[in-house]
Amino acid sequence: MNVKLFTILMASLGIASQVPVNACTGITLKSKDGTTIVARTIEWAESIMNNMYVVVPRNQELQSLTPSGMDGVKFKTKYGFVGLSVEQKEFMVEGINEKGLSAGLFYFPNYGKYQSYDASQKDKCLADFQLVSYVLAECSTVNEVKEALKKVRVINIDPRSSTVHWRFTEPSGRQIVLEIVNEVMHFYENPLGVLTNSPGLEWHLMNLNNYINLQPGNAPDHPFGPLEMKNFGHGSGLLGLPGDFTPPSRFVRAAFFQLTAAQQPDAQRSVIQAFHLLNNFDIPAGTEMPWGKVSVYMPSATQFTVASDTHNRMIFYRSMYNSNIRCIDLKSINFDKVKYQSKPLDEENKQPIELISIK
Repeated sequence: MNVKLFTILMASLGIASQVPVNACTGITLKSKDGTTIVARTIEWAESIMNNMYVVVPRNQELQSLTPSGMDGVKFKTKYGFVGLSVEQKEFMVEGINEKGLSAGLFYFPNYGKYQSYDASQKDKCLADFQLVSYVLAECSTVNEVKEALKKVRVINIDPRSSTVHWRFTEPSGRQIVLEIVNEVMHFYENPLGVLTNSPGLEWHLMNLNNYINLQPGNAPDHPFGPLEMKNFGHGSGLLGLPGDFTPPSRFVRAAFFQLTAAQQPDAQRSVIQAFHLLNNFDIPAGTEMPWGKVSVYMPSATQFTVASDTHNRMIFYRSMYNSNIRCIDLKSINFDKVKYQSKPLDEENKQPIELISIK
């Protein structure tokens, strides 16, 4: 690998390891026509990332980074795929392949632990930020994901960077989560389809028991000793719903909003609904930085939001600069002929505004 390029890649990882918030929130919706939609946010609070979409053809040779260079596991893509990457095209955080398998990573600080890098086994080593690409290149089902990952050793490229965990969803709607704890891979079925960050998925599911009182709608008026307790306004059934941006609180909110959302008749409406639900998880950049330190050029800590239609094999996104929803239809791509390429999510960092003409 070119030494200059490797230096740039390592510097990118060094920056990533020092970012103060990585508050990803994921949900899953199923429309009445049986289509599964997976959607999520990507947060990065300290700086503006180089965000891009990446198109990877079939039979593309790829190789993983290791601490010593681009000399990890080699693999050739069985399936073409499209994904969204951060900083470098190699660092894919969310994507979908031509078989409809969706894969994405979520930060998992202080709870995960990968195997240590062993240079004598570097040909089996797979960087955590390249695992999404590896899975999308090799697999069409979650069972195939489990088998494929038995062949590799997942590692950190930079010891300063946080660990992550992953979710994988197939068109049938089956979803699993992978967490590597104490150097051991653990796969969990995730029928709820919600994922945030630390602690692990099992802890988050257990924590939902603390919110058994939450109900949609309004709580009834009732006497409280000599007083009559009345609602101040709509939404009293949600009293106690946590409103902060910690992973446990976001998990509870995401679960509640997802479960109470009306099931949409088709995939397109479910995609639109997913973006509406995830509006609730846009994080203002100013809340994540000390007083007066937030950049005037960074409108949100939520850098982009993405949704994938696993049945129709389409990926949608919007960014902190442009809230218009854009779509890439994998069915329109000839993965035998298309070139391996990456392009910025936004041609310019500016929100288009439509002027309404009054006559």
